[in-house]
Amino acid sequence: MSRRWDALGALVGRLTGVITNWAGNVTYSARGLHRPATLDELRELVARAERVRPLGTGHSFNRLADTPGELISPAALPALMEIDSAGARVRVSGGVRYGELSRYLWTQGYALRNLASLPHISVAGAVSTGTHGSGVGNRSLSAEVTAVELVTADGSLVELSEKDDRFPGAVVALGALGVVSSLTLRVSPAYEVSQTVFEKLPGSQARAHFAEIMGSAYSVSLFTSWTGVDVDQVWVKSVGAPPTELFDAVRADGPRHPLPGGPAEWCTPQLGVPGPWHERLPHFRLEFTPSHGDELQSEFFVPADRAVEALDALAAIREQIAPVLLISEVRAIAADDLWLSPCSGRDSVAFHFTWKPDAAAVQPVVAQIEDRLAPYAARPHWGKVYGTRPERLAELYPRLGDFAALTRDLDPRGKFRNDHLDAVLG
Repeated sequence: MSRRWDALGALVGRLTGVITNWAGNVTYSARGLHRPATLDELRELVARAERVRPLGTGHSFNRLADTPGELISPAALPALMEIDSAGARVRVSGGVRYGELSRYLWTQGYALRNLASLPHISVAGAVSTGTHGSGVGNRSLSAEVTAVELVTADGSLVELSEKDDRFPGAVVALGALGVVSSLTLRVSPAYEVSQTVFEKLPGSQARAHFAEIMGSAYSVSLFTSWTGVDVDQVWVKSVGAPPTELFDAVRADGPRHPLPGGPAEWCTPQLGVPGPWHERLPHFRLEFTPSHGDELQSEFFVPADRAVEALDALAAIREQIAPVLLISEVRAIAADDLWLSPCSGRDSVAFHFTWKPDAAAVQPVVAQIEDRLAPYAARPHWGKVYGTRPERLAELYPRLGDFAALTRDLDPRGKFRNDHLDAVLG
C-alpha cells in the first residue's frame, strides 16, 4: 500500500510530545515544536527563546536540527510565492516546499534550473544543507539563491543578498544564523523534460565512459545495489530528444522504481514522454511517500575528475555495503562558490546511499566508506549520516573558520547552536 506524504514529514509528536525526523531515527530533545502562523509570531518566538533551532520537513538523518530548547517550523507561515519577471527571480517564504513552488512556477510560465529527487522537501531546509539535483551543468539548489531573509537571535529581520560579502556564508548555513523567513531564487522560462530509464549498464562501460555518460543529458543518475559490477539503472532526463541507446545498457520496457520491485506509480513519468520540467526532474511524485520511507541516508561528494577512482574504491568494499543497503545513487553537480556547499570550488560527483533502517549495522559501513573515500577529499552531506571528524571538516571546507566567525557575528550568544554544530564549528 502506498503512503501519503504529510507536509511535516514524520514529526509525529503533536499529541504524544515525541518529536522525530521523517525517518524516525532521530528523536529530538526539544521542549516543544512551534509552527508560527505569521512573521510577527515567528520573530517573537525567536526573540524570547533561550535556545532554538529551525526545522524544515524533517528530512535530515543526524542531530543537526536538534536543540534542548525550542524547535520552530515555518511550515504554517503564509505561503508566499512572488515572481519578479523583470529580474527573473521568485521570492518564497521559508515553509514552502519545492513541489508546491514548482507547480506554481509552471502555471506562470517559469522554472527552476533543477530539482532534487524529492519534491517533498522545503526550499529553506534543502538550501540550508546544500541539497542538489543532478547534471554536469547544473549547480546545487543552494547556488540558485540570490537573497536570504533571516529572523536572527533578537527577532530582527536581516536580509543578505549577493551584494553582501557575507552572502556566500549565509545560504548553506545549517540553521546556525537564524530562521529563514524567505528566500529569493533565480528562475528561467518553463521547459519540458523527458525521462528514460536504462538497465544493466555494464560496469566496464560505466568506468570507461563515466564522464560521457554523466554528461549525456540534462540530468543523469546511476543506481546500483553494489551486488555486482554492473549499474542496475540509469535515469536519463533530457531537454530535447531522448537517447535511444546508452553503452550497451538495455532500455526499460516499462516504468521503474529505483528500488528493485518498488512501486513505479510512486515515480515520475518515464518512457521518454516529454512533460513539465517539475514532473520529470524529481524521481518521486509529490503525492506519494518518497524513496522507501523507512530508511537512513548518507552522501559523499568527491571532485568530478576523481570519480572513477572513488567508484573503484567503493567497489572494493561492495560486500560490506550491499547487505545493509537499499540502493545507491551517483550524480554529478557543477561547482559553486558557497562557503559550506559540498560542491564549493569544484565540479563534483556525489555518492548517495539509502540504507536499511539499522543504525548499528550502517555506522561501521559508513566509516569504511569514509576511509575509502578519504584520499579523494570526500565531503559529507550536512544533513545525513556521516562520521567525518571536525578537524577533517576544517580541511575540506577552507571557509569553515569564516563561517564560524559569521555565526558569532549574527548569533553572539549561540542561541542557534547545538552540540552537533559545536562539534563542527569548534
